[in-house]
Amino acid sequence: MEFKESILVEREDVTEQLLPGQLATLHCKHCHTVLGDSLSVCGELPCLESVICLKVTKDVVVSDEMDLGRNGKLANCIFRHLACGKCGRALGKSLMATPPHLATLRSLFLLRKTQVTCYVLDSCAVVKASAVSFRFEPLTEDMDEAKQKFKAHLKAMKKWQANGINSLDK
Repeated sequence: MEFKESILVEREDVTEQLLPGQLATLHCKHCHTVLGDSLSVCGELPCLESVICLKVTKDVVVSDEMDLGRNGKLANCIFRHLACGKCGRALGKSLMATPPHLATLRSLFLLRKTQVTCYVLDSCAVVKASAVSFRFEPLTEDMDEAKQKFKAHLKAMKKWQANGINSLDK
């Protein structure tokens, strides 16, 4: 949904990339309770159609009981169920113990994209989380570029020092 001339209208399903630094809030699809925000999102898990969050709001209830995944993608995983604290609907899982290939997901919150909507702040649009890509590009290229710039700057500073020029005088 989005505002068009002060009227809230249904938004077409268009896949959007949530860009780094773009702010959004995550809401329960059923009661619109705030579950988290884009600052706590650290990616998505396409095989489980889930958004991976470092933290969620206090309105996400983490079950006390642990469950064991017996088959499928979560086979041999011990997890807790997540539910909306307002409407009680199931939202996802938090993995407690996993096989080695899922170790990076331990203690994180996996919110099912089918149960979540996103309010994107800069566009004032409410979109289905399933229509948003939460994949983040690796920083290796940016880091390599920054490393090259740093080396060039260091080389220039050494040259200035060798010539007796103080870079602060410029």
